[in-house]
Amino acid sequence: MDAFDFLKSSKELYDIVILDPPAFAKHLSSVDKAMIGYRNLNTEGFNKVLPGGLLFTFSCSQVIDKTLFRKVVFQAAAQSKRNVRILYQLTQGPDHAISIYHPEGEYLKGLVLQVD
Repeated sequence: MDAFDFLKSSKELYDIVILDPPAFAKHLSSVDKAMIGYRNLNTEGFNKVLPGGLLFTFSCSQVIDKTLFRKVVFQAAAQSKRNVRILYQLTQGPDHAISIYHPEGEYLKGLVLQVD
């Protein structure tokens, strides 16, 4: 089932929600549309987490850096009216080294959030 459809139709609340979609933006021209997708997905995810639960959210879109990803997750938290704290900020492991000359190589990013 499509993740958006599942999150919208499910009546259940969960202790842990994990959002790990495919890349929403593969080119700079699709960043705006991707940001809407990440915001909507995370808003729905926040709405499905029990108070005190955890939301793990990830992006592998190379053209969306970690600062922009954090901003869109912040927007989703505000839109869902949930109190959210960052427990961990995640990135790719050392086997995915990032060239200083190619910062877009830092494409794997994630947040572990506590949701109240």
